[in-house]
Amino acid sequence: MAFEPPRRLIRALGETAPDGDDWLAKLPEAAERAVAVRGLTVERVQVPGGRSSLVMLVRGAEGAPAVLKLAPPRARPESERAALAHWGGLGAVQVREGGDEEGVLLLERLHPDVSVRSLPEAKALLEAAGTLRRLWVEPPASHSFETVAERTGRQAAAMRAGAAADAEVAPLVDAALAAREELLAEPPEQRLLHGTFRQSKVLAGDRMPWLAVGPDPVVGESAFDLARLVRDRVEDLIAQPSGASTTRRRIKRLAESLEVDQERLRGWTLFRAVESGVRARRVGRERDAELLLEFAGWL
Repeated sequence: MAFEPPRRLIRALGETAPDGDDWLAKLPEAAERAVAVRGLTVERVQVPGGRSSLVMLVRGAEGAPAVLKLAPPRARPESERAALAHWGGLGAVQVREGGDEEGVLLLERLHPDVSVRSLPEAKALLEAAGTLRRLWVEPPASHSFETVAERTGRQAAAMRAGAAADAEVAPLVDAALAAREELLAEPPEQRLLHGTFRQSKVLAGDRMPWLAVGPDPVVGESAFDLARLVRDRVEDLIAQPSGASTTRRRIKRLAESLEVDQERLRGWTLFRAVESGVRARRVGRERDAELLLEFAGWL
């Protein structure tokens, strides 16, 4: 069959592709090869799918359902594989085969169209937080995962460049960078984190009711991971007259339920919202940028 990358993937990777990158152009051929060498039958390409990888629902030679995922090197698929192996299925999707081909993952089949986001908001936050708690474990002794300090350091450089080119965002960038410096001065713990956790990253499963997918793992403090969950459904928060107070209550509730320091959670929520907002503006997603920067202003 012909493997056509979903438009969402084409658009997202096009925003971040370095000059000369031809991964998307080679993707159909790579997908055909990955399917053939494993003797898989493809049911369909998952649409709209993710923003960093091609996801296909497949079946093995004996008919067992699985997911085949292909990701470019810049999405750090080998880091994802290592994190999933370390979690061993506790709170996260399981890897179905060893790492014999770079950028290709064969995974346990979940229910791809049923995420925690489909639940009422209060229930969704509760289930997502419970899943996240299971992922926060000690990293492997000799791991090669990126640290929060390293990742946010790269992001901070891009944020400074964005502020230099756009005076409107400069005050928020300054506040976010100041918060980062303070938070990194005395990190309270070192845990293996999902890295890009949100409600849509938690899918219904058969082994367990909810399992996380699509990590971009990083090692650092739990508050960094939880910060992305705080702003879930940001468009709904912005639309509420009480959005700012709702956000503050959400920070308090999540911090208390997961035993995370509330001020550290607020600081990382600010940093991550500003970073995402500046990045969205840089690639022309102005509506997303407006929502994220307004949300950051509440913090």
